[in-house]
Amino acid sequence: MTRRTATSIGFIAVLLWALLALFTIGTAPVPPFQLNAMTFAVGGTIGLTWVTATNGWSRLRTVPLHVYILGTLGLFGYHALYFSALRLAPPAEASLIAYLWPLFIVLFSGLLPGERLGLLHILGAIVAFAGAALLIAPDADGFTGGTGLILAGLCALTWSGYSVLSRSFGAVPTDSVAVFCILTALLSVPLHLMLEQTQWPSGALGWGAVLALGLGPVGLAFYVWDVGVKAGDIQLLGVASYAAPLLSTLILVIVGVAAASLTLLLAAALIAGGAGLAAYGSARVQRKLSATRRDSP
Repeated sequence: MTRRTATSIGFIAVLLWALLALFTIGTAPVPPFQLNAMTFAVGGTIGLTWVTATNGWSRLRTVPLHVYILGTLGLFGYHALYFSALRLAPPAEASLIAYLWPLFIVLFSGLLPGERLGLLHILGAIVAFAGAALLIAPDADGFTGGTGLILAGLCALTWSGYSVLSRSFGAVPTDSVAVFCILTALLSVPLHLMLEQTQWPSGALGWGAVLALGLGPVGLAFYVWDVGVKAGDIQLLGVASYAAPLLSTLILVIVGVAAASLTLLLAAALIAGGAGLAAYGSARVQRKLSATRRDSP
């Protein structure tokens, strides 16, 4: 698989995450950790079905234990910290801090073997973050809720750390993500029982939204993201991830849940511009690497 193909596959995750808000709205009144358990169970079951169909159980037995621990901490840790941050801090502020993870991916990727972080990658990530901030920050009223914001910061570090470290396990089959999902679902159950009151989806539409979440944003998304961060352009994927809140807002506008605005247009321009800078930076880095290899004796 080429680097470009893997990057394209990874970007499918961004498109799927853009549907997260819409489907989550449809699952009301299911509380967060119960929803986590239900949707990750669906996502994990899909993966295990694929493993069974492709005789992949032997592949899962070769995966080291520490990889399963890392993957589960990445998926479960991110969502547990994010939900907790939203409980302890205003949602707009917590979401804005949590959405530092694409910027952290870009910065941390420079520490990976064989990767080169250019100035345009950093500038692109900052510009794209400004676009995402425009979408989220208008609802903020000063940064309050210190503990919640700390958890939101840890949330961003958890997902960016998981994504970058996944690059180091390029030989680990993507099948392992199914196990991460199942373990995340199981770990969500006690948190739900301790912190929440069980509420089931409302009617066929609600159950359909739960299934759609498990199939897409909390299912397939993590499998294609695994392919992208392991074999694709991780800097470009990091910056492109800022398209998720933009596309999510656009979808909500289309279905009539949110209103169109000049802010949305400006955010789109900033996110597209940031992604363009990062893409150009990646192309320059690749050209320099190719030239260096040709000139080497």
